[in-house]
Amino acid sequence: MSNLQDVRALLRNHRQEHLLAFVDELTADQTIDLLGQIERIDFARLDGLIRSHVLSEPPSLTLDGLTPAPILPAHPADPAQRAEYDRARAHGEALIAAGQVAALVVAGGDGTRLGFDGPKGCLPATPVKGKSLFAVLAEQVLATARRYGAPVPWYVLTSPTNDAATRAFFADSNFFGLDPADVMFFTQGRMPVVGTDGRVLLAGKDRIAFSPNGHGGVLAALRDAGALDDMARRGVEVISYFQVDNPLVRCVDPLFIGLHATRGAEMSAKALPKRDPLERLGNFCLADGKVTVIEYSDLPADLARATRPDGTLLFSAGSIAIHVLSRAFVERITDGGGALPFHRAAKRVPALTPTGAVVRPDQPNAVKLEMFVFDAMPLAGEVVLLETVRAREFSPIKNGVGPDSPTTCLRDQVARAASWLESAGVAVPLDADNHPAAAIEISPLLALEAADLPGRIDPDMTIKPGDRIYLE
Repeated sequence: MSNLQDVRALLRNHRQEHLLAFVDELTADQTIDLLGQIERIDFARLDGLIRSHVLSEPPSLTLDGLTPAPILPAHPADPAQRAEYDRARAHGEALIAAGQVAALVVAGGDGTRLGFDGPKGCLPATPVKGKSLFAVLAEQVLATARRYGAPVPWYVLTSPTNDAATRAFFADSNFFGLDPADVMFFTQGRMPVVGTDGRVLLAGKDRIAFSPNGHGGVLAALRDAGALDDMARRGVEVISYFQVDNPLVRCVDPLFIGLHATRGAEMSAKALPKRDPLERLGNFCLADGKVTVIEYSDLPADLARATRPDGTLLFSAGSIAIHVLSRAFVERITDGGGALPFHRAAKRVPALTPTGAVVRPDQPNAVKLEMFVFDAMPLAGEVVLLETVRAREFSPIKNGVGPDSPTTCLRDQVARAASWLESAGVAVPLDADNHPAAAIEISPLLALEAADLPGRIDPDMTIKPGDRIYLE
């Protein structure tokens, strides 16, 4: 720990002296903590980002020559493709059975926007049992390990603010039946929040304002936490990446993993046909021959609405944050501390004024610096994009009400469970709006996909309107 004089000199060199404006009012412990916060900031790097992302905006994307990225269909289009998918699934299953596949969940968020006090992964989210998001995903990981007779190590990215609560939740839940030795928690990196004048903001007299460095920070965090070394020790070659807020996700998908591996990809992604041209999903595109995601806010409306001769959207493939990455690829792009590019997000951030008062602005007063994991795709030598079906795999909980809310997610979970039962020969009653008239929940420990149900349930079971059915 440097002394106060050394830290003052450091801040003076980077025009951030105000971070010690209230040091004379702090206790000795508060001073030590503040100095530690300051010393963890890479000011040389931050200076460049302030110039490029705060005091000015990054150059606009060059969209000349942008074309749609090639997408593999959710369902094989012909017998040759069916044969490829069958081989790929078998290969994916072999990789899982050999212990070469790990699961990685990004779970650094909290439930504040949903009115929930705690890590978002602790949010009750299922229609009958009210299981947490973590529980649903954990049961998938456990069911996969049991099916293939090999552990699936699970790496859980937390944040500094929810790490302790997440660990405690897992411990209190007996790790949902998983071996604690196969679950590794590690924390997301943070970046200082910078005011629009280029000065790092104070959240309190002894606290710098920090924000998570974005889901793209997970790659460097894997290296910094020793998770990549742990994977290498275990023989893990493939990482299945997903986010905590989507209980419909297939955490470890043999077909997706197999296509990634058999096609020699370094990073792959699942794509979703967009509901409408302006749906708030990133767009998979080809730019200079590289698969790239263009944010919905960066794709001009004329391109977003462009259509093919048959009337379908030209840029129809949306990014839903489901990836497969090769461990060797993550090691390569994080070697030497390399990082993905930062993006600028203008935000309203409560901050201390020079008088020590906290101001809650009604207009953006700061810039948060974030990395996005999909920015790794242009660095990959080969990328596989596989279309998936919304009703089968995507219904996130992001908003308190409206689209992508707990209400829509519960509806979609019930609808998928009902469709699985119907495919197994079970009649499900419908209401006047043609939705299932019963609440149905299927544990991943019983079925990971519809094809698992025949032989595991009674096809003559009776479901009545208003029933609450839980199958495990």
